[in-house]
Amino acid sequence: MAALGLVLGALIGLPSLSQAAGSLPCDIYSAAGTPCVAAHSTTRALLSSYNGPLYQVTRASDGARSDIGLLAQGGYANAAQQDTFCQDTTCRVTKVYDQTSRHNDLTPGPAGTSGMGADRGADAGEIAVTAGGHKVYGIWISPGVGYRSTGAASGVAVNGQAEGAYMVASGTHAGSACCFDYGNAESTPADTGNGHMDAVSIATTCYFAPCTGSGPWVEADMENGMFQGDNGSNTANAGNKSPFVTAMLKNNGQTTYALKGANAQSGSLSTWWNGSLPTRGGYMPMHQEGGIILGTGGDNSNWNMGTFFEGVMVAGYPTDAAENAVQGNVASVGYSGETDVPNGPQGAITGPGGQCVDVAADDTGTNGTAVQLWNCQSYAEDQYWQHHTNGSLSTIGRCLDIDGNGTANGTQVELWDCNGVGGQVWQQRSDGSLFNPQSGRCLDSPDGATANGTHLRIWDCNGAAAQKFTLH
Repeated sequence: MAALGLVLGALIGLPSLSQAAGSLPCDIYSAAGTPCVAAHSTTRALLSSYNGPLYQVTRASDGARSDIGLLAQGGYANAAQQDTFCQDTTCRVTKVYDQTSRHNDLTPGPAGTSGMGADRGADAGEIAVTAGGHKVYGIWISPGVGYRSTGAASGVAVNGQAEGAYMVASGTHAGSACCFDYGNAESTPADTGNGHMDAVSIATTCYFAPCTGSGPWVEADMENGMFQGDNGSNTANAGNKSPFVTAMLKNNGQTTYALKGANAQSGSLSTWWNGSLPTRGGYMPMHQEGGIILGTGGDNSNWNMGTFFEGVMVAGYPTDAAENAVQGNVASVGYSGETDVPNGPQGAITGPGGQCVDVAADDTGTNGTAVQLWNCQSYAEDQYWQHHTNGSLSTIGRCLDIDGNGTANGTQVELWDCNGVGGQVWQQRSDGSLFNPQSGRCLDSPDGATANGTHLRIWDCNGAAAQKFTLH
């Protein structure tokens, strides 16, 4: 009967009886002969034996760092540790630890040939959800945010070797730009040709028409194309739109790849493609370089958006039974919560005309970037501001600042490193204005303008509509 149970388990894709009830994704893959070579998560352990840090946060106020660990071995993230460390300031995720013994850790990536500049770490408090009944944080990817293990990572497939990968990500916070990827990429941030990447993606990118519906779809980024199956276009790929999506890719490096997707909260995997590698040239065989990326493309194209919770990469071509068992484990976590809007301690600031206070330059937010009015967008990270007990307002890791710490009428406001100066203190007053005590003036839209791109300033407080700004 035990032998029969093992056979039936393999046939229907259940974990074998040799897998303990507490087996986690990397335990499952290892038992199937395809061990994890990288395992990254901000929400939980992916190996039952793991009891180290999941990720590192860096505090804006003083540059101090803290490793965020687990509540217990093989368990869930200790979000309270982050909340305490980051209280009254903001933090960024500056490292995602590899839970395997290979130490393929991820840090914000360097500038690449895409021309977008170096990556910044995600706001650590941007997206909170529940896993295993515990509050945990995901990684909110917006333009300019991304991570990389530069060079050939230890044990990761190269030059046509077989591999597999999965990630749990949002199916409701997804875009069509390049690229929200997790997996194998160039060893340096440059496009070195077809077949030099092998990363899983979930995006609304219809790179090869026709596509079915509007996505998002589980896709394979194998460089110079987002493949939904077959030779790029695959109308059988119906997409995955649930708040939490399990996205899987495997590639034998020579002839075959497969794409699968599922609701990460329940149910089984759908196989969107299992067949030939693209015949467009350069993909058969593959030419992987063994770098690892999260949230960007191989050349550091970091224009897209997404929300990442966990992912692994394995050596070898995973069995269907192992993948089904991993999906079963993911579903058992009980992920819940909204994944399409930031839901940390921050909120929007609405101003004249119902417009939102926004950072110019599409979320990149370097020192000196102008602060402006713009149409409110639920997915725009730089429209969510946190009001701290010291009176400062921060977004994407920097504070709303008066240029040069000035006090004169007409001085523009900008984004700048949080430093506690008087030009970064704001008080919400009963008349709806945002008051800066040092200057004795209020945040103001020149002449009451409401157009997109209107740069904000300080001006004598006068109670006009141009000075009505509401913190949400």
